[in-house]
Amino acid sequence: MDVESVLSRPPGPGPKAPGTGTPARPGAGRRIRAAVLGVLPGSGAVAAALLALAAVGAVLGEPVLLPSLAASAAVLHHTPGLPAAQPRTLVLAHLLGAASGYAVLAVVPGSPWGAAVAAGLTFAATSLARAAHSPACATAVVVVLQDPVPVRFVPLLLGATVVLVLGGYTASRLRRAAPPYPVRWW
Repeated sequence: MDVESVLSRPPGPGPKAPGTGTPARPGAGRRIRAAVLGVLPGSGAVAAALLALAAVGAVLGEPVLLPSLAASAAVLHHTPGLPAAQPRTLVLAHLLGAASGYAVLAVVPGSPWGAAVAAGLTFAATSLARAAHSPACATAVVVVLQDPVPVRFVPLLLGATVVLVLGGYTASRLRRAAPPYPVRWW
């Protein structure tokens, strides 16, 4: 079954949304098939990017798939035209998040209080750098609560963000109807 055949099928029978004339949502089976085949905009690309991060982590024996990167993948593939999804923003914001986390750890031991401060610092730093990307605040929280070794964590984080950007670039080239990504590289 190819992507075009799944997309070209009319939605299953069902009531129209009240007062809109909009067709009802496709049935659960069709939505599951579409998600598995990657037909829903970005769904297969998000899964592929996150699977790539998981595979890299398995090969290296290091956790590379962070919750904040999963959120970044969703932002990138769901809203590829927004400033928050652009490569400069995504990469720089996560690096600023890591730096904020390590800065807090240099002053206080890891704690939920320190994690909250690091997330706030990340928000401020990314705003000042014109690289606002909310998931990077979670990267700061991970750093404070997990205290990963910087010499290993930062290169892995940088590599992971580059994988996400390349995944977004590839997905935008493979989907004919998708807008081009990135809008700007830096």
